[in-house]
Amino acid sequence: MSLPQFVPFPDAKIRQSIQSDEWQLYLDSWTSLTDLYLRLNNQQFASARQDVDSPGFFLISFFHELAGDDSLATKVVSLRKKSFLLLHRIWSGQDVEDAFLNWPVLADICNAFTKSEQFRRLLQTLWQRMSGTIEKSLQAAKTSLIRNLDSKRPEEAESTLNRIAPLLKASPDASIYMLTGSDFLDSLYSAYPKVSPTMQKKLVTTAYFGLTATLEGAKPNYSLLSDHLYSLKSSEEHEQKKEQGKKTLVADLVTNTPLLEKIRDKATTPEATRVWNTAASLSVFHQSSIVRPKRLVRRKVDKGKNKAEADDYGHGAFTGEVHVHRMSVITQIQDLFPDLGAGFVVKLLDEYNDNIEEVTAHLLDGSLPPHLADADRSDQLPTPSSAPQSHLPSRSSQHLPERRNVFDDDEFDKLAIDTSHLHIGRKNKDLTADKVLSDRSKAPATSHILAALAAFDSDDDERDDTYDFEDVGASVDTAAPDGDANSDLSNKNEEALFRAFSKSPDVFGRDVEKKRGKARAALKSETGMTDEAIEGWGIMIGRDPKRLRRLEAKFSTFHGQQRELQSTAWKNSPAGSGDEGSGDGGRGGFCGRGRGRGRGRGGRGGGRGGGNVAGPANEKSTQIARQRKEANKGRNHNAQRDKKMARGGFSG
Repeated sequence: MSLPQFVPFPDAKIRQSIQSDEWQLYLDSWTSLTDLYLRLNNQQFASARQDVDSPGFFLISFFHELAGDDSLATKVVSLRKKSFLLLHRIWSGQDVEDAFLNWPVLADICNAFTKSEQFRRLLQTLWQRMSGTIEKSLQAAKTSLIRNLDSKRPEEAESTLNRIAPLLKASPDASIYMLTGSDFLDSLYSAYPKVSPTMQKKLVTTAYFGLTATLEGAKPNYSLLSDHLYSLKSSEEHEQKKEQGKKTLVADLVTNTPLLEKIRDKATTPEATRVWNTAASLSVFHQSSIVRPKRLVRRKVDKGKNKAEADDYGHGAFTGEVHVHRMSVITQIQDLFPDLGAGFVVKLLDEYNDNIEEVTAHLLDGSLPPHLADADRSDQLPTPSSAPQSHLPSRSSQHLPERRNVFDDDEFDKLAIDTSHLHIGRKNKDLTADKVLSDRSKAPATSHILAALAAFDSDDDERDDTYDFEDVGASVDTAAPDGDANSDLSNKNEEALFRAFSKSPDVFGRDVEKKRGKARAALKSETGMTDEAIEGWGIMIGRDPKRLRRLEAKFSTFHGQQRELQSTAWKNSPAGSGDEGSGDGGRGGFCGRGRGRGRGRGGRGGGRGGGNVAGPANEKSTQIARQRKEANKGRNHNAQRDKKMARGGFSG
């Protein structure tokens, strides 16, 4: 009995005139008819297509309409899957019609399966068998694109680029063929500055598909890729000499595509060294000003729901014991051979890589391998366990950690607190800062304060600076004793540097004149140090005055002769001056029997021209006098204490 013929898929204008219920009946009819054709054996399938190839015409029209209407893909999901199986059987046959080998038909089919790895393998197999016919069709498209891109109106090639792009993306062989020879790539480069930004992106995408296709396969075509990269580099250097920073195809390709990263990751063999070096040299043409904004991609949150482990048949996630897709394939084979068990069908699918047509053909021909021909054909799948066994260690409630904190077993925890102690918000709402400060109930007693003051000794905090080298008339060597040669050399160099710094600090300048001067040359000859080391030493000395004083004490030349001896006896400072060791004790000071009466020239506590601490508060002289009094109060107190101790005969 002959099967009904396929009706070509209608275009968009006809589809709009069809009612939704009627349209669903059409889709169901095409799907059922596809199942019937798939159940035929190879001989019956070939004879069904011999007179009128209605399945082929249907597939060509269906994929053409699917490529032209993006909204149609969500409405014909089931029919698209069945169409792929039918296409797989046609392409796997001995003779493939030329209608399927034209590049527009191939591009439409590629547009329907852009993410299918199984379709890529099928297309690669078809190219290996029918490469001559496909290349003839592609040559016409290549010639047309080159002619339009090199013309005065290169935008006319945009429609052809849009149509051929899915084929170039899905088939590395097609991309390599388009880039064989330098004509096509040179046309893309020359047309880039003449077209709109939208078409510039398409030119870059086409060049990217062709260049990265040479890295695919078991034997990457490194020689072709190296030639094209070198040609692009030469053209770009020539353009950049004319106009620096010009937006070109190479700059856009390097900036907005992962071409260099992909070459770096895949060109790792020794024969790819030239490719890697040429690609690395293209990175200098990266221009941050032409970076396109990246499309935001909403990433899925990892909820810990990973795929289940594979079963004995190696088929990932399972419903019971068999993957959902595998179960549908088993059902299709059992519809043709009801006597076969599901377990035996799974073995057949594993043997022939899930190829339904091949499994069906071997069953019909009786050409199964010995280990399958002798197997039990009624074998069923193992019964799924009622409850999945967990591989995690068992955790009982006894081993759970207990929550513990500082509030355990308190009055709140035991619910034994008096409700009168509970309050909401602040406990004392009427309490202010003034009331807290005026409350002396918790203040320390006066006796405690006096006892603490009596135990305090103000002399304990005074530092003994008797033997500081700044105050003695001799040199104190603070350097650590070290008798080796390195220490002697370091001391000599430091002394030479200090002498030079004392005479002229300009020797350590960093300008060219100081570096070439005679003083610098003599210092370098004496110390053996470089200009950088000498200048660094000068910078550190300028930042560290204490080190400079130590060097002065260490390298000073004191021969025991001191022309001037400064007096260390205490003398009262002039009234209001605040200086020690200068002036004389005037009669108007606080010292002596004339204290407080102001018989001297300075009056009460004041010197000549000084203010009076008891004067009007708004006068500036009075305020200055009061500040000087406060500053000298402690010093005068210590001086009076020393005199009293001396009169009493105590040491100190």
